[in-house]
Amino acid sequence: MKRVAAWDAEALWQALEPRLLGLTVEVLAETGSTNSTLLERIRQGDTAPCLLVAETQTQGRGRLGRQWRSEPGASLTFSLSLPIRAADWSGLSLAVGLALAEALDPLSPGQAPHIGLKWPNDLMLMMPGEQTFKLGGILIESLPAGGLRLAVIGVGLNIAPSSSDFAGWSQGRAQLQALHPGIDAPATLQRVAAPLLAMLQAFDEGGFAPLRARFAARDVLAGRAVTTTLAEVPAGRADGIDDDGALVLNVNGRRVRLTSGEVSVRAVVPEAHQESAC
Repeated sequence: MKRVAAWDAEALWQALEPRLLGLTVEVLAETGSTNSTLLERIRQGDTAPCLLVAETQTQGRGRLGRQWRSEPGASLTFSLSLPIRAADWSGLSLAVGLALAEALDPLSPGQAPHIGLKWPNDLMLMMPGEQTFKLGGILIESLPAGGLRLAVIGVGLNIAPSSSDFAGWSQGRAQLQALHPGIDAPATLQRVAAPLLAMLQAFDEGGFAPLRARFAARDVLAGRAVTTTLAEVPAGRADGIDDDGALVLNVNGRRVRLTSGEVSVRAVVPEAHQESAC
């Protein structure tokens, strides 16, 4: 295990390895992309599970080729590679987002969430007046290896203000410290790593359907008019998530299901956000 100051990678490994045998935990000062690094290792034959953290990513990636900037202390960027044996991966990004949101924003009965989820891969900080601000994002990629299908699950979370926040490019960028003052990236990782691994193992056994109600409690699109990047379905009203993780739209009384793929959805109500990726 590689160590970088302020990260207790060994303690994290001791907590996680019994749940995922053979897991390694590494913390790098800098890399291009944690997802890309793990994908290349898999291509070269290293298929052991790995949690790879980078204090700085210089070429962070998101869905649809988007880029994400990170700098030490301002964000948490990591990727987790492991086999997912479930035949159907539909809803996997939703399960990952749910694990992160619940770990960072546990709810008491009847309590409204502070962290919402935007289909298919965004975490949002929820503010009064139905305003939502981008807190983080998820990027899932996969490769076949040794008869298995290995998932590389990338997570980017905004933790604290960055120098770019004052340059005007990241208007609407939410920070976890707004919800948890003083929290830093290592503490955030310690909080989310075990719940994420537990969620992935639950998904492997039961898919997304058992998680649907919990996701619905944080669904920031439900009931809102949205636009999409699909020419054949340019707009509609979000009507929740199906058992397989598809977004359901009401389009002039017609029920339309969208799967993530190359589709991007945005609420019609102005929604400030900043793309996050790994």
